[in-house]
Amino acid sequence: MSNVSIIGTGTWGIALGILLCENGNRVTAWSAIPAEIEELSTTRRNKNLPGVVIPDGIRFTASLEEACRDQEMLVLSVPSVYTRSVAARMKPYIHEGQLIVNVAKGIEEKTLMTLDQQIKEELPQADVAVLSGPSHAEEVSRKIPTAVVAAAKTRQTANRVQDYFMSPVFRVYTSPDMIGVELGGALKNVIALAAGISDGLGCGDNTKAALMTRGMAEIGRLGMKMGGQEGTFAGLSGIGDLIVTCTSMHSRNRRAGILIGQGKTAKEAMDEVQMVVEGVYSARAAMALGKKYGVDMPIIEAVNAVLFDGYSAAEALNQLMCRDRREEMDSPLWT
Repeated sequence: MSNVSIIGTGTWGIALGILLCENGNRVTAWSAIPAEIEELSTTRRNKNLPGVVIPDGIRFTASLEEACRDQEMLVLSVPSVYTRSVAARMKPYIHEGQLIVNVAKGIEEKTLMTLDQQIKEELPQADVAVLSGPSHAEEVSRKIPTAVVAAAKTRQTANRVQDYFMSPVFRVYTSPDMIGVELGGALKNVIALAAGISDGLGCGDNTKAALMTRGMAEIGRLGMKMGGQEGTFAGLSGIGDLIVTCTSMHSRNRRAGILIGQGKTAKEAMDEVQMVVEGVYSARAAMALGKKYGVDMPIIEAVNAVLFDGYSAAEALNQLMCRDRREEMDSPLWT
């Protein structure tokens, strides 16, 4: 039995806390909001996970020091916009080689860093890994079979993460491709906004399939330019996560996109979803990365135009459809 902590008590943090508890670990969960700690401790429920009871074996605390000290693994599950600031607050309590697993998804707009890079910058003494893939908290918390990827710089660290999380209903693969896994998780949220917008406009399955396929091409082109492996984008943290986020109503990004397609602003959509919509925060960073690495990303540019430049969803879709003709992929077969 190991001591592990969940840093962040949103739906994903709670779902993983339940999994780790049922795997035989002593679990502590931290939130910066005392009222949230009180509610979770008293009711043993998260309002966004209906029907799910939090085991008595999970302790809740508002003390970051208590959550971090003497823990074998810390699972960092705060919204991506708070990853750096929370990691900085953790620094006094992190020992050399302490395992920290990032399970959030996003890119920092100011620095264009992935989340694991931000954590490592703030906590250079830590051993940082990433857990990602098609994994809605609503389903993991109900023990619906799920498969994800643990990525780390060393096989030993990836295997440690695999050992902690693996269960009969939660299958964990390992990968050395941290940048590819992080990018797949972050950028699919932007494509899911596009898929939701198309639903909100009343488009059909053809449109969504095209957005998903061409969106994955954009993610893969950028990812490989940044050092990711092609196979990662065809795997669970690439196309797998894209499929689930673009097609499920569990997806807050798709739900927000539907509302935007129906005419709401990004802020109005996020207020109605009532949870953090990570794709909105990653969209500008994704477009900036495309420009930095010279990668054409028309779908991500279209999402940015709708979110920040005053374009209507219909105008952005029309611009995508009326772009200059081109081949689907570069091929040496034609001369």
